[in-house]
Amino acid sequence: MTMLPFLTLCKDSAPETLLELCLKYVVDHLDTICSVDPFTKDYKLKDGLALPSEICEKILQFYQQGGHILDDSFINIFQNPQTTRLQRVHLRNSSITDDGLCSLLNQKLIELDIANCSNITEGSLVHINESGDSLLSLIIGSSVNLLPDTLFPANSHVQEKESISVYHKRGYILRTPNLRRLAVRHFIVDGEKIYFPLLLRPLHNLTYLDLSGCFDLGDLSYLCELKNLISLILYNVQRLQDAIGSLCKLVNLRHLDISQSKEKHGTFRNENQTLAMLVENLPHLASLDISGTNLAGTGVAEHSPASESQHEVSVPQTDIPGLSSRVLNPFDFLGLYGTHHEACRRHDIPARMVSGDANEDQILVAAAAYIERPDVLQKVLNDLYHLFRYETCQNVNYALSIVLEAMDRHLTEKHIQISGSATLFYIVKSKERQLFGVKEKRRIICTLINGMSAHKGDDTMMRNGCLTLFQFKIPEDVLFDYERLVHILLHIVSEMEQGGFVQRIGIYLLNSLACQVDGIQKQLLGDLGAINQMLTLIEDRLARKVFDDALEVAWSTMWNVTDETAVNCQRFLDGRGMEFFLGCLSTFPDKEELLRNMMGLLGNVAEVKILRHRLMTSQFVSVFADLLDSCSDGIEVSYNAAGVLSHMASDGPAAWTLKSPRREDVLQRMVAAIERWDLHTERNINYRSFEPILYLSKIYHTPECQHWAVWALANLTKVYPSRYCSLVEMEGGLNILEEIIHNDKPYARIKELAAMVILHCKQYREKDTVNTDAPLDG
Repeated sequence: MTMLPFLTLCKDSAPETLLELCLKYVVDHLDTICSVDPFTKDYKLKDGLALPSEICEKILQFYQQGGHILDDSFINIFQNPQTTRLQRVHLRNSSITDDGLCSLLNQKLIELDIANCSNITEGSLVHINESGDSLLSLIIGSSVNLLPDTLFPANSHVQEKESISVYHKRGYILRTPNLRRLAVRHFIVDGEKIYFPLLLRPLHNLTYLDLSGCFDLGDLSYLCELKNLISLILYNVQRLQDAIGSLCKLVNLRHLDISQSKEKHGTFRNENQTLAMLVENLPHLASLDISGTNLAGTGVAEHSPASESQHEVSVPQTDIPGLSSRVLNPFDFLGLYGTHHEACRRHDIPARMVSGDANEDQILVAAAAYIERPDVLQKVLNDLYHLFRYETCQNVNYALSIVLEAMDRHLTEKHIQISGSATLFYIVKSKERQLFGVKEKRRIICTLINGMSAHKGDDTMMRNGCLTLFQFKIPEDVLFDYERLVHILLHIVSEMEQGGFVQRIGIYLLNSLACQVDGIQKQLLGDLGAINQMLTLIEDRLARKVFDDALEVAWSTMWNVTDETAVNCQRFLDGRGMEFFLGCLSTFPDKEELLRNMMGLLGNVAEVKILRHRLMTSQFVSVFADLLDSCSDGIEVSYNAAGVLSHMASDGPAAWTLKSPRREDVLQRMVAAIERWDLHTERNINYRSFEPILYLSKIYHTPECQHWAVWALANLTKVYPSRYCSLVEMEGGLNILEEIIHNDKPYARIKELAAMVILHCKQYREKDTVNTDAPLDG
C-alpha cells in the first residue's frame, strides 16, 4: 500500500540496450526464432534453439507492450520446458484460453498473473492444482472464471452430499501449499459461508491476501489461522463492521486496507472507537487505508487536558481521533482518499505518506497506491489531469510513470485511457518534454497507440491521442511503430464523423507521417489503403460540394505519398484520381492551396514513365497548358504544370498522340511561362532528390524540357544554397550541366541558367570552406 516499487522513474535518456533492440525485433519478426504449424497455425520454437528464463520472460513482456495479442498460438512457443524456461508469467488482459495456460503450466512457475483473462475457466483449475507446488504468487484478479462459483452443482439435490465431499474430502479448492501471495478480486459466491474458509485455510504460508470486492466473506475468523499473513486487502468488501473483532486478532499485520469506493458501504458505527480499537490491537501496522470511510471522524481533534505547568512539553495531537495512539509512531502510509469530511485536508495526520486529493504529493501517492483499482484510479487520474491543466506539477517524471503504468495495466478500461491520455497531453506539451529520452518517448507513444487501438470507436480517445502525438517530432519519433499508427489514422479518416475535428486532426497527422520518410514507408501507406481513403474523402466532399481543410490536406497527403513511389501513383490513377482532379478544379477554382497540392501530385505521376500515357488526353493536356498561365500560389501551380508537361514531352514527338493541343504549341507556352518566373522566388516545395529533374536535363531532343529542369536548379540553388547545392553535386548534376554548356542543341538561355547553377554551387562551396577553416573563439 506504499508507493509501489514497480513505479520506478522512467526518465532515461540512454539509448536502448542491444538486448532491448533484439527483443523488439524478435517479437515483431517471430520467424527469426519460430516456425508456424501449417495446420494449427501455432508458433513453435525452431529446432536447435533453447532460451533461458530471462529471455523468455522478456519476450512475453515485449510482445504485450508492442500491442500484440497474447493468445494460445503465441504461448505455444513455451510449451516445452526443455527448450524454454519461464518462472514469472504475467498474462494480464490476454486472450489466452485453458489450453494455452495448460501448456504454460508445464513450466515450474513461481508467479502467475491471469487478471482480466476472460477466456480462462474452471477447466484450468485442475492443471494449476497439478503443478501448484512451485507457485509462490497467484493473481487471479477480476473477470476470470478460474474458481468454481459454488461448491454445489446447479439444480442438484441428490448429488449435493457427493459434491460437498469432493472439496471437503480433499480439503482444498486451490492446491498451492507454498503460495505466499494471492489476489482474488470481485468474486461472488451466493450464500456459501464455507467457501472462503475452504479456499484459504489450506494456504498456511500466505503473507499477502487481496480479496477486494469479494462477497460473503463472513466474519473473517478463518483468517486467524493464517499465522504468516502480514498484508490484507479488503477494499470494497462489505459489512466489515462485523469482522472488526477478527481483524483485531491478526496481530502480525503490517498492511491493512479496509477502504471503500462507495460512501454507503464506508459508514461504520462508533467510528472513532472502531478505528482506535483496530489500531491499538495491531501494533505492527505500518500501512493503513481507510479511504472512502467515515473512520477518520469529523475532524474535531481530541485534546488532552491543559497542563497546569506552563513549562511542561505539550503532547502532539491529531485531527483523526481514532489514531491518537499513533501520534508518536506515525504510519508509513495512511489512505484517506475520499474519506468523509475530507480527512486528507487536515493538518495533524500521523503518517509519512498520505493518499488524498489535497495536494500534488497526496494525488501521486494515491495514484500509485490504487493502480489496480480502475474505479478509484479514474478519479485520481482526473485529479492529476486538473493538476497539470490548472496548476503546476513538480514531479513530472513520477507522474508520467504512474500515468503510463495505469494505461498499460487497464488497457480495456476506456475511462482510464481517456483520463490518462488527457494528462499525457499536458505532460508532453510541457517544457519538460525536451528532456525526454528515446525510451521515454517510445513508451509514451506505444502506450498511446495501444489505447487508441483498443478504443477506436471513441472520439475523445482518438482526439486525445492525436493531439498528444502532435507534440512529438513527426515522423521521426514514431517511425518505430509506424504501421500501427497508420492503421489507426486511416480508421479515423474513414470512420470518424466527416468533417469533424477528430477526422481533421487525423488527416493532418497522417499527412505529417507521409512527409520526409523513405520509399518503404510511402509504399506502406499505400499498401494500407491511404490513397483509397483520401480519394473516398475527396469524393465525399465533391458530392456535397464542401471545401474544408480536410479536402486540402487529403491532396497534400497523396502528393507526399506518391513522391518517387510509382505504385502509389498508379493507385491514384486507378482510383479515379484524375476524375476527382477535374471535379475539384471546376468546383473549387479559386482555392490556391488546393490547386498547388493537386498539381504537385500530378507532377509525381508524370515522373513515372509507364503511367504518362494515361495523362495523354486532350482534356488533361489542355488543362495543364492553361495552368501554365496561372498566378495561383505565386509560381507554384504554373511551375508544377510545366513540370508535368516537360515529363510528358520528354518521351519524344512519337509519344505525343494528340492532334490538339499540338506539342509545339504547348512547349512554346511553357517556355513563355518559365521566362515570366522570377529566379529569386521563394518556394513552397521540398526535394529529397533531383533525379527526376536531372533526367529532364539530359533530354536533348526537346530543349524545352531542359529549360524547365535547369531553371528549377538555378532557382533552388540561388534561394536555398545550403540545402540544394550539395545535393546537385552529390547526384552528379555539375557534370550534366557542364555537358549542356558544351552541347550545341540547347539554346542560349538554357546554357546561361546552367552556368548560374555551377556558379551558385562554387560560391557555396567556397563559403562553406571559409566557415569550416575559421578559428574557434576562446
